[in-house]
Amino acid sequence: MKIALFLPCAAGVEALLAAECAEVLGADARVQPGRGGVTVYGDALAAMKLNLHSRLAQRVLWPLVHGPYQSEHDLYALAGQVRWGDWITPRLSFRIDTTAQRSPLQSLNFATLRVKDALCDRVREATGERPNVDTRFPDLSLALHLNATHATLYADTSGEALFKRGWREAKGEAPLKETLAAAMLAAAGWRGAPEDGPLFDPCCGAGTIAIEAAQIACGIAPGLQRRFGFEKLLPFRTHQAAWQQMKADARAQQHAPAVPIFAGDVSFRMTDFATRNAERAGVAKAIEFKTADALQRTPPAEAGTLMLNPPYGERIDPKGRGSRDSREAFEGGGTAGDFFRELAAHWKRHYAGWTAWVLSPDMKLPQALRLKESQRVPMWNGPIECRLFRFDLVAGSARAPRTVDAGGEGAADRTAG
Repeated sequence: MKIALFLPCAAGVEALLAAECAEVLGADARVQPGRGGVTVYGDALAAMKLNLHSRLAQRVLWPLVHGPYQSEHDLYALAGQVRWGDWITPRLSFRIDTTAQRSPLQSLNFATLRVKDALCDRVREATGERPNVDTRFPDLSLALHLNATHATLYADTSGEALFKRGWREAKGEAPLKETLAAAMLAAAGWRGAPEDGPLFDPCCGAGTIAIEAAQIACGIAPGLQRRFGFEKLLPFRTHQAAWQQMKADARAQQHAPAVPIFAGDVSFRMTDFATRNAERAGVAKAIEFKTADALQRTPPAEAGTLMLNPPYGERIDPKGRGSRDSREAFEGGGTAGDFFRELAAHWKRHYAGWTAWVLSPDMKLPQALRLKESQRVPMWNGPIECRLFRFDLVAGSARAPRTVDAGGEGAADRTAG
């Protein structure tokens, strides 16, 4: 039986996730993008496959019950309709996470408590015992979402969020989530194929963009190095053989990268972090790391794709310079402004023929770079609204403009400022 699975994602990524789901499940899959996520009609096997292969989804949620509510009493009654014996026993633990949009309820904590009471009461009525709450490592994770009139209760088949690929230990300063790095690559249309050419992140930090790109180029499924919530859940226990076969098939699809991946950072510490992360991710041999100043490093290939999320503050400084407060830098004055102007000049001198994609919360980044963007794609880095800017790099500043087809907010002629 197929049900309406819901895969939440970052705002702006819905269309990309819908295309990914269709690719994972096949062209016949019924996929509906919506606000904040994608609905996919599928069964337990589809949920397992999406967990294993989705790079863009935050979770894969299985709906348990949906209905109108006006009070916490209604939530208790709604949760009481679930056949909890199909999902949990007294020996298993659970956790409930609640989100809301325009809910009339005064306390989300009390709403969560009433759903917990309903679950425990139904299991105790059936077995004489009740399961325990475990807020850190539950066997069953539940997601309760409330809007102004209706409530939906989901079983979270992912367990931990899907951006946790299973390889990260050493973290840099404000590391980019793997799902956002994957969204940047997807928005750029970079799939690791020979026609895409090399990829280079000159401000790699902990290496997330380069590692995600290398796993794509090597055909490594993002979920192969981690476990999922559904592996403990009762409805999925009859599918263990299918699950093992899915993983075996995914391993068989791995291959040597078709294109080279390059990465670097001005900080030896960050390059070391990134290298160790790449080793744990199984792609150390697919990435060439080098500690170098982005303002001095020459192109590692004749042409390719630059993909970066430049930091602000101390790590943005070229070697030998002091740093200023990150807020001042972010606002375009001082260090950051100088850095971006020098970066654009360096690109014009040395990176003609490359395409640069830069993620930034600064909507005036093109002015700081003195480059004209050919595309800008809205993206959210957690709660921070950003744009992924595309710059088609040419030498110097006097080049005839040409039209570029854009899929983001809009396009401009190809020029260098």
